[in-house]
Amino acid sequence: MKVVLLFPGISGGGFGSYGREVEDSWINHGLCSLSASAKNAGYAVELVDLRCLTGWRHLRRLVDAKKPDIVGITMMSNDFDAAVQSARIIKDVSPHTIVIVGGPHPSIDPDEVLREECFDHIVTGEGEITFPDLLRRLENASPSPRLIHGIVPENLDDLPFVDRQLFAGFEVPPPGYDAPFFTLIAGRGCRFNCSFCQPAEQHIFGKSVRRRSAANVIKELVELRDRYGFGSMMIHDDCITEDRPWVTEFCHLYEEHGFTQPFSCQSRADIICRHEDLIALMARCGLRWIYIGFESGNQRILNFLRKGTKVEHNYRAAEICRKNGVKIHANYMMGIPTETKDEVMDTVRMIRMIRPDSHGPAFFTPLPGSDLYKYCMDRDLSLNRGHNYRRNATDPKIKGVDYRFLWHALAESRGIRTVGDNRILRSLEAGLVAFLLCRPRLKRIVKRLLEPFGLIRRRGAHAPF
Repeated sequence: MKVVLLFPGISGGGFGSYGREVEDSWINHGLCSLSASAKNAGYAVELVDLRCLTGWRHLRRLVDAKKPDIVGITMMSNDFDAAVQSARIIKDVSPHTIVIVGGPHPSIDPDEVLREECFDHIVTGEGEITFPDLLRRLENASPSPRLIHGIVPENLDDLPFVDRQLFAGFEVPPPGYDAPFFTLIAGRGCRFNCSFCQPAEQHIFGKSVRRRSAANVIKELVELRDRYGFGSMMIHDDCITEDRPWVTEFCHLYEEHGFTQPFSCQSRADIICRHEDLIALMARCGLRWIYIGFESGNQRILNFLRKGTKVEHNYRAAEICRKNGVKIHANYMMGIPTETKDEVMDTVRMIRMIRPDSHGPAFFTPLPGSDLYKYCMDRDLSLNRGHNYRRNATDPKIKGVDYRFLWHALAESRGIRTVGDNRILRSLEAGLVAFLLCRPRLKRIVKRLLEPFGLIRRRGAHAPF
């Protein structure tokens, strides 16, 4: 039985985007985990990555050439349109092929996915146990329901390591990381309750957090070192630092096994403040970058987001990272419902004072399954008429927000001068800022171009450009 997994992640870069930007080369851990489980069950698995194709005709030719028996498609909310179009093409070219879809969006909104007749089976939740079982049932022509709730793997150590060879080549490292670079996921779930995210993630992984043992992660890293030479990594867990005992054990094992490779992770400002010694330990072991969800510099907005942090946590966390030589990637958002211009400027002032080493600005985007998505839909605020849920800071997301003001606020947060009240110049600059925010790799070129015109402020060693 010929099994093909399809990755439809072209909502950002489009066809032919593989390797063009950093994240356009990263593997999809969900598909890699499914592939590993299917191969363990005796099935050969191939991949079709839309990022590597030239267009829909290319997909048609591939389907016609491969004539797969089964195609499994993963679907983020952003990928809905591309996943549906892929499934329709598969059914048109090869009607006998059975199409299975799973991933975050089917788990969050199964009813919307069920309305698409091109999907033969929809799997919600996690699929490592359910997918191989479904393959066996289909191979034996056993009846299976169309909507299948995935069996939760309680002990993640029992799962095989993700099949990284499914995707082409190495993952491109972000600036400042050493190659070969890998992304890694140690656990599933998040115990926090931010309104822009939850309860969507709970629909996928449940309310508790499950994590691989530190020893299991080290075993995978030893394999990556022995097989590929492993130069650096990024731990993609929502907030690995929430589990102090796990991180402490991981750091000790990391040192014991002779690892000195730099790594990064995500954290929260309040956790960093409570566990400064843990950050120091991680820095000693190789923590080079930390991604912090500062979100806002205004306390009312942080409360509205149910972030559970205080503005002073943001400032203190930055100090702790600087003290320990850890670089900061600042995630923050603007254009939040009810947010005033003064509150936006609180965030601008915070980011300018923190002076992060890299910026991750976003315009608030209502994400399906979250409480703020419902808030926006109940009030008819969303400007999204399709499935574009990318949080990029380039285009309007909700009604009632002055996005021209936000473009200039974002420019100010990154050290770019505004140009007064001239409407034409302001419009041109807003477009340039929007472009820059989507193309961070161009920042050195743009800096050289704009400095003679006084549009870039020199900000010292931690200048954002």
